Amino acid sequence: MFNKITITSEERGLLFKDGSYSKYLKPGTYRLSPFGEQSIHKLKLREPFMVPGKDLDLFLLDEELRGDLQVVSVADNEYVLLYEDGRFQGLLTPGKYAFWTALKNHQFVSADIRQPELPEGVNRALLGHLVQYVQSFEVAYYEVGVLYYNNVLQRELAPGRYDFWRGPVKVAVKTVDLRQQQLDMTGQEMLTEDKVSLRLNFVGQYSIVSPLRMLQIKSLEEQIYISLQLALREYVGSLKLDELLRMKQEVGTFVLERLRQQSESYGVEFHSAGVKDIILPGEVKDILNTVLLAEKKAQANLITRREETASTRSLLNTAKLMDENQTLYRLKELEFLEKISEKIGNVSLVGGGTLSERLGQLLIDGGGKKEA
Repeated sequence: MFNKITITSEERGLLFKDGSYSKYLKPGTYRLSPFGEQSIHKLKLREPFMVPGKDLDLFLLDEELRGDLQVVSVADNEYVLLYEDGRFQGLLTPGKYAFWTALKNHQFVSADIRQPELPEGVNRALLGHLVQYVQSFEVAYYEVGVLYYNNVLQRELAPGRYDFWRGPVKVAVKTVDLRQQQLDMTGQEMLTEDKVSLRLNFVGQYSIVSPLRMLQIKSLEEQIYISLQLALREYVGSLKLDELLRMKQEVGTFVLERLRQQSESYGVEFHSAGVKDIILPGEVKDILNTVLLAEKKAQANLITRREETASTRSLLNTAKLMDENQTLYRLKELEFLEKISEKIGNVSLVGGGTLSERLGQLLIDGGGKKEA
């Protein structure tokens, strides 16, 4: 009794006798003799050619079968992108693969993963299917990236997204922030030339302009901090307390100039620097407050005396004018009388002398009579 096996147009068959490959079978119906070990392994044309447990090279020795297959070999340093009729199907890792040519047109795009960066021809929309084989890095608009292969510097990267194969080359991207940064120094103890201990709060602004140079420096911010500290000590230590308080605005100018001398070695640009606060010990603050109060009192006394002198000089000038001009004298009498009349009702005066003399005497003695 023969066993009948049918191979459809979408299939192909492989005949095995006693476990060994014997013949390539195309669509049709085949009868297998019950005598002897015979079997047919059917393969679908829509799927890659693969026989579990068998080496592909064994089948490629069959010229007829080999003519219906498209074979691709992927080297150890390669990935191959597989397309069927122009549509992406998957990625092939190192090895040998065979695909049927009857139904589908296969295209292969190889990539040498010893050159980690994805070539321009790879559609970035496919990366969601390749997360196992691709690593991505992003450089923000305010950053610059620095690319390393196996810890060896390659180049700077402008803002954007960069994709690399996962392979024998270790890829790293370090990003450097180019925005203006601020360095704060708070409560820094200093000693002036006259041995007064005080504390300074200082601030400086800078930005990185040479990322490659900056990355060669370990703990950049810490080193800038030390440079700032030394410049402050140099300047504050050369001034007495009174000079420092008077020249507070010039501290920032001096320190900024010192820092700018080191800009190139740090790979940064310093924009500004200045003192926020000078904090004095309690006893020094009390002394300064006492001195300030005494100065203000002295200024107030000086102003008072200056005003008194000016007033006396004005009275003297007025007196001289009145003595020389009887009409002015008479007007002054009337003005005097007007001021008195604003405050009282009727005034009766007795005695001799001029009107102004009698009125003046009235104000001195508190005399006069107020009538209803």
